[in-house]
Amino acid sequence: MPVQPPGPFHTLYSQHHDWLKGWLRSRIGNTSDAADLAQDTFMRVLANRNADGIREPRTYLSTIARALLIDHFRRQSIERAYLEALAARPEPLAISPETRLAILETLTAIDAMLDGLGERTRAIFLAVQLEGLGYAAVGERLGVSVTTVKKHLIRAMTHCLLLMDD
Repeated sequence: MPVQPPGPFHTLYSQHHDWLKGWLRSRIGNTSDAADLAQDTFMRVLANRNADGIREPRTYLSTIARALLIDHFRRQSIERAYLEALAARPEPLAISPETRLAILETLTAIDAMLDGLGERTRAIFLAVQLEGLGYAAVGERLGVSVTTVKKHLIRAMTHCLLLMDD
């Protein structure tokens, strides 16, 4: 069986692979990443099936490799940002069963307190206490006077104090 001469891709690869790997290594500073990118460059050439018509192989290969380098650096930047975001997250806190019970009891008491208020009193109380709105803003939102807002807040605070005494 006669040996066939190497094809244009084989010739391109054997003549320029070491040069391309060195060119990439000088830009990345990492031999293994340079080798991977060199392989990716030749895979692109192979996928395009145009190794035969390349007039300036090093220019052609470096153009493809430059685009792969940009993708490589973008990917590294995204990975770094992701890892920094993970590192900046606070450590998850393990809540003890006692603390969890205390929180649930407090929330249940607040729910019971709010349930004991009338609808308008509850809306005014929540707007002032949770949203931080002023009396005039709450009155404007609900279409009532500032005096009415104050009366409802007094009613809500009295209700809270009575529940705390129980």
